[in-house]
Amino acid sequence: MLKFLLFLSLVLFNAFTVAAQQTVDFTKISAKVHFFPLEKKVKGNVIAEFSVKDSLTEVRIDAKNMKVSIDKNTIDTPSITTTNTHIVLQQDFLPHKKYVVQFNYEAFPKQTLYFLGWDNKASEQIWTQGQGKYTSHWLPSIDDMNDKIIFDIAYTVPEKYEVIANGNLEAVKKTNKNKTWFYSMKKPMSSYLVAVAIGKYKETIRYANSGVALKLYYEPQDSLKVEPTYRYTKEIFDFFEKEIGVPYPWQNYKQIPVRDFLYAGMENTSATIFSNQFITDSIGFIDQNYVTVNAHELAHQWFGNLVTETSAKHHWLHEGFATYYALLAEKEIFGNDYFHYKLFTTAEQLKQLSDKGRGEAVLNPKASSLAFYQKGAWALHILRNKVGDSIFKKAVKNYLQKHRYKNVTTADFLTEVEKLTGNSLADYQENWLEQSAFKASEALAVLKKSNFINDWLQIAAKATFPLDQKAEEFLSILHPLINNYIGQEIVRQILQSPASELRNKLLKQALKTNNIFLRQDIAIGLKEIPPGLQQAYESLLTDASYLTQENALFNLWMNFPEKRTTYLKKLEGVTGFSNRNIELLWLTLSLVTPEYTGVSKKDLYKTLSAYTAATNPIYVRENAFGYLYQIDAFTSENYTDLLRDAQHDVWRYRNFCRELLKKIYQSEVHKEALDLHIKTLNTSQQELFFKLLSP
Repeated sequence: MLKFLLFLSLVLFNAFTVAAQQTVDFTKISAKVHFFPLEKKVKGNVIAEFSVKDSLTEVRIDAKNMKVSIDKNTIDTPSITTTNTHIVLQQDFLPHKKYVVQFNYEAFPKQTLYFLGWDNKASEQIWTQGQGKYTSHWLPSIDDMNDKIIFDIAYTVPEKYEVIANGNLEAVKKTNKNKTWFYSMKKPMSSYLVAVAIGKYKETIRYANSGVALKLYYEPQDSLKVEPTYRYTKEIFDFFEKEIGVPYPWQNYKQIPVRDFLYAGMENTSATIFSNQFITDSIGFIDQNYVTVNAHELAHQWFGNLVTETSAKHHWLHEGFATYYALLAEKEIFGNDYFHYKLFTTAEQLKQLSDKGRGEAVLNPKASSLAFYQKGAWALHILRNKVGDSIFKKAVKNYLQKHRYKNVTTADFLTEVEKLTGNSLADYQENWLEQSAFKASEALAVLKKSNFINDWLQIAAKATFPLDQKAEEFLSILHPLINNYIGQEIVRQILQSPASELRNKLLKQALKTNNIFLRQDIAIGLKEIPPGLQQAYESLLTDASYLTQENALFNLWMNFPEKRTTYLKKLEGVTGFSNRNIELLWLTLSLVTPEYTGVSKKDLYKTLSAYTAATNPIYVRENAFGYLYQIDAFTSENYTDLLRDAQHDVWRYRNFCRELLKKIYQSEVHKEALDLHIKTLNTSQQELFFKLLSP
């Protein structure tokens, strides 16, 4: 009974605290933030301005595990205490009065703010990720996204590093061996969108048709990759301003690539941070580029940043809109067929889940990304087809203008559509936003308005036909090839057919199209290469596609042992994507090819093994670990690196390392070596190792 009463009192206290906090309106936070990278520490000074709607005796500011002291120059001097999660201000706060409080703080953030490379001097960086992590781990602020605040922040860092943050850079001042960068915002935003990235960067600036500065950042070694990495950035920006009908709502727009980012990208207000795995050259652009992420994060500057959801139930107002508008931008770049094929493939995913009873409603606050992003985008596409382009665009414009710099619900958007149509959208909301099942028939009917989709479906319907019944039609389509997607579907069906001379003839014709995507599909899908196709298949090694080259090298190496040295020499010195896909495969194959003598095996192994070090990006380390596992060749340094990375902040990579650690410990090849290695670790490291191995 006592435990129940204690629990009840805690619930009531938390409910009172939340209710009280909602009556507080923070309007501006000005801060001076000093980073100490070697200590992974932050010290700062904050001036917070707020008012209260009702009389209160306590106001809370979110602040995780911070030491705080009141500044003597504060205008209002409430008493101040701290908890593990909050700074608590106590005095009699009266309605309709502006309060200004100033204090100092110190923190050692465990998340949200990340220090990379400072212990090994490898591309030192500091960057933030506020969404889902809480800015209050490094800056006292308000975690509730319903409180919109103007942030003016000055950042102090060692002098040789650049600082990129929200808003406009007003000044840079040098003091001793540090520089302080002063950034200001004109408009309010939610605290999760506060961001900063610090490192050795250079910038190039382009200007939108409206005059907005588009600042594109890069590390000096990537200067030759700026154009392909940021290709179509201006076109996307100009398209959005025209399509949305609302001018870009912030002072400028910056994009900053960082190492080991937690996600593909994050749409911080006026400053998108994205993973440097998207840094690419023109060859890599073919297979793995930044365009989709670029468009998606930029769309968020309107959908998510300008208008912000009130709660997770309305998360599709961020992600569904950003996904759909990114697709619209890509349609402008890559064409209508691309647009409709992307919609078709996501519809197939949604239908498969729905058919298995695993569909999710868009308005389910605990829905998966597929529901928020792809089903949300589909809901918008259906609505646009239902009400027409003109009404849809005007409704979106009215919605954004009416609720700019405020928080919104789904009803706020649908109301604007209903005003223009004069009709209720209750059925639409039930079918597309509240229903867990995916309305596949309705989606298909919309897709069939595209002639391309109808043509593609006719070819796809022949998947079960014997090859000889469709060979003549396939040959006529492949020569000359007009549509990539139809060609790729033909190649898929050819590859699924039993080996035969007819199959070889059709594959040769597909290769002769010189279409990069058809050839890539053959490189990936043809595992057993008939001797009659060897010469044609070998030409794939020189295609302008790193994905094609990687697969072609491996498959040729497997199929024709007598020519392994020839194939290896062909791709010697080629790096591939930023994850070094071709180089790491080449190193591994060279190591296990006895007749290859171009480089000593010792040097080859030393190079491959070194790629698991912390100085490399995680996507390189993951590749290297995978290949070392394939050839059962770990050094003690590799074991140490794997144990370290099994605690990494990026959960997908962390899980990969943990699973690999468990696998190798179950292997006779590795267990004995690992047991010896464990004895060299200190007690806490040994405890961690066995904890990671536990189920």
